[in-house]
Amino acid sequence: MPTLTLPGPGRTLQRYTLHPPRLPPQGRPPFNRLALAAAHVVADPLSDRPAIDWDATIDYRLYLWSLGLGVAEATDAAQRGAGLDWPTSLELIRRSIAAAPPGAALYCGASTDHLPPNAPITPNSVNQILGAYEAQCGSIEKLGGRIVLLASRALAACARGPDDYKRIYGRILEQTRDPVLLHWPGELFDPTLATYWGHTSVDDALATCLDIVNSNAAKIDGIAFALLDPAREIVLRRHLPRGVRLYTGDEVNFPDLIAGDDDAYSHAMLGILGVIAPAAASALACLQRDDTGSYFDILEPTLPLARHLLRPPAGTYRTGITFMAYLNGHQSHFTMIAGQQSARSLPYLAETFRLADAAGLLRDPDDAAIRMARVLAVHGIV
Repeated sequence: MPTLTLPGPGRTLQRYTLHPPRLPPQGRPPFNRLALAAAHVVADPLSDRPAIDWDATIDYRLYLWSLGLGVAEATDAAQRGAGLDWPTSLELIRRSIAAAPPGAALYCGASTDHLPPNAPITPNSVNQILGAYEAQCGSIEKLGGRIVLLASRALAACARGPDDYKRIYGRILEQTRDPVLLHWPGELFDPTLATYWGHTSVDDALATCLDIVNSNAAKIDGIAFALLDPAREIVLRRHLPRGVRLYTGDEVNFPDLIAGDDDAYSHAMLGILGVIAPAAASALACLQRDDTGSYFDILEPTLPLARHLLRPPAGTYRTGITFMAYLNGHQSHFTMIAGQQSARSLPYLAETFRLADAAGLLRDPDDAAIRMARVLAVHGIV
């Protein structure tokens, strides 16, 4: 197996030898959990402006669908609001809808991010946010897409309390063609969302969120809950009305939450699913067979990597997701829109490499070593 010199603790350099590949058995649907991978986008490194390599980006989605996973499109993992604007998001959504195989799960992000950033708050701001949500939802449904209703930074900034959330979500949900998936990412991923639903208290926010869900249950597929708070996720899950699903967005506690308990279980909408896609599909196939022992045996080794990718600042976790796609041959380069590949340090990337290898997540360790060596060489390590 190949050996590389990698950065270690305290600015040291250490020799590291990769392990033989040990990919899990291939898992095929049907699964008894809906697992949506929040997919990243592949940048076009030859463009002199932020641009997407459309072929590589769509090929990655076809790969996820081929394993039986779904795709959450144009979300934070795709650099939404961090290099990916609304017009490009809509083109991404259009291309993904056109490429999706029959029966493939695809949910598309609608938000308010085409509004001017940092606009002054006026008495009409809430109505402008409502109009922005309506415009994006309408554009997605015109293409035939299903909606993930993303949290709005603009709404968090100008809402006067929970009633504004209830009014906006109620108005949007009464207009959508199909039931939508609500998304609550929380302040760990975006500090501007700390008071989402109109409260500083998470428990009060849960109550308001449940009020909205209960009042609009027929138009809600589920809610993706990403506060990384398993206890509160279970509380929310137990109180959802029949037919409304809980999608865990907990990137570090997902195996237990997806497995569930005697009362219920969570589905998933996670960025980590793309990173561990073959392992996730294999584990979900085990769960379908009620083989929970094998399910945990497959997923638990992936947790050190999942925790590492989410190291503060958590909002840059997408850099680690893209780096893993590069290591596994899903793109020919490690660059991102708006230079976001520089959001994480070389020691962080080196530890990502080690943990991915330890978890058996490198599809071709020899090729991954070559790709890692290229990154090291750029930083002067040969």
